[in-house]
Amino acid sequence: MTGKRLQEKEELGLTDKVRGAVIWRSGSQIVAQLVTWAATFLVIRMLAPSDYGLFAMTQAILVLLSLMNGWGYANALVRSESISPREIRQVFGMLLLLNGGLALAQIVLAPLAAAYFRQPLVTELLRVQALIYLATPFIALGHALLGRRMDFRRPGQIHLLAALLSAATALAGAALGWGVWTLVAAPIVLFWTQAIGMAIAARLLILPSFRFAGAGHLFRYGNAMLLVQFFWFIQSQSAVFIAGRQFDTHSLGLYTTALFLTQILAAKFVPPLNEVAFAAYSRIQDKPDAVSFAFLKAVRLIMLIALPFYFGLAVTAEPLVLTMLGPKWEGTIPLVAILAWAMPFMTVQIMVAPATNAIGREDISVRTGMIGALVLPVCFLIGVGHGPFGMAVAWLVGFPILTAATFRMALPAIGTSITDLVRALAPGLAASAAMAIAVTALDHMLPAMAPQPRLALLVLAGTVFYGGLLFIFARQLVAEVVALVLRQPAALKPRTL
Repeated sequence: MTGKRLQEKEELGLTDKVRGAVIWRSGSQIVAQLVTWAATFLVIRMLAPSDYGLFAMTQAILVLLSLMNGWGYANALVRSESISPREIRQVFGMLLLLNGGLALAQIVLAPLAAAYFRQPLVTELLRVQALIYLATPFIALGHALLGRRMDFRRPGQIHLLAALLSAATALAGAALGWGVWTLVAAPIVLFWTQAIGMAIAARLLILPSFRFAGAGHLFRYGNAMLLVQFFWFIQSQSAVFIAGRQFDTHSLGLYTTALFLTQILAAKFVPPLNEVAFAAYSRIQDKPDAVSFAFLKAVRLIMLIALPFYFGLAVTAEPLVLTMLGPKWEGTIPLVAILAWAMPFMTVQIMVAPATNAIGREDISVRTGMIGALVLPVCFLIGVGHGPFGMAVAWLVGFPILTAATFRMALPAIGTSITDLVRALAPGLAASAAMAIAVTALDHMLPAMAPQPRLALLVLAGTVFYGGLLFIFARQLVAEVVALVLRQPAALKPRTL
């Protein structure tokens, strides 16, 4: 077999693995999220906004400490061309030490956090939530080892099982009157189900090593990712720290629930796809043209789904909130409408890091993280004086600035340009804008009706209108999506976008 023939065979194999990984990871994520959403919206109806306000306070602390949970060290195994059993044991040791220390730190610091937020119950909540850290080493290492093999089928199955058990826990807790403890118990069940499942799937029958000689390359990449996570914490969670001392628990609950609703796609669907993208980019990191082509294709396909979701969310915020959450959450309607316009910027911005990290330019992620950690807190400090509405506007102002800075640094490193990126985004953006205008016009023409049928009509009309525009003006793109889902042969070589 000639060298060219062998290369083509390897490319076909990688393409098939990536396609299968995307289908398994995204497919299992979609099913899991449908289960989670159904449970979440039922639970939201049964709990009070103040419960979500208290939970948001604990999440600010949990996310802060979770920055040091060692996922970056585990991901260094994915990026490396080859790994040894010794390196696997070293990473396992790192993860156990880090997460055991984090659990202890959270138990000790819990009273200080409660005093800061002026909510004594935060102490007990945080101490129970420390159990999450102890599950992390098994999840992170299992994901890394299976990710190296491009095996996302078993993680997808495990994630689905964990989502089912977590949803059942949440529904039972809400029905039994656990209040805010419902929101604590469900994630613990989720994490520990994943930990047990990943340990079995990845066959983690190994002893950890606490001797780290020769693990410098793992530390360097892991430390860079630690910095990225730290800056991400500042730019995302500083809002809760700032608003937590200014708002009452009810107002904070309205704000955080609106943020949760609008970030569903960016927080729940894009990160799993980024896992697949990072593993795939790592396999082709020595082929700049292939990385650039794969990045633009990923942006084009993901934003083809994300843009109509966000535009539709913005123009149907009122019937959506009243249908999904109920009248007591009416205060989130203007917040959802504003935040939805900020989320396209967030979604495309977080898609950049897997490409730059895989090609050895994690410094770009660090620098963009620093910019976000400066820009967004300033926006939040200005917005907090205007209540939850001001905090929502802060996202809409801050994230376009961060996204522009990210593109300026990252696109040349990936080997593409802003023109290529705009060309990749254009079909979904144009069709989504037209769909939003059409849905808004239809909404004004509809007679007065209950929110449920109103939402159903608007969603149906928007879906048909958007799909029709793509079928008429971007039929080749629709065929590309169909080919991906049906696992039909796809072109391997970069082509004009």
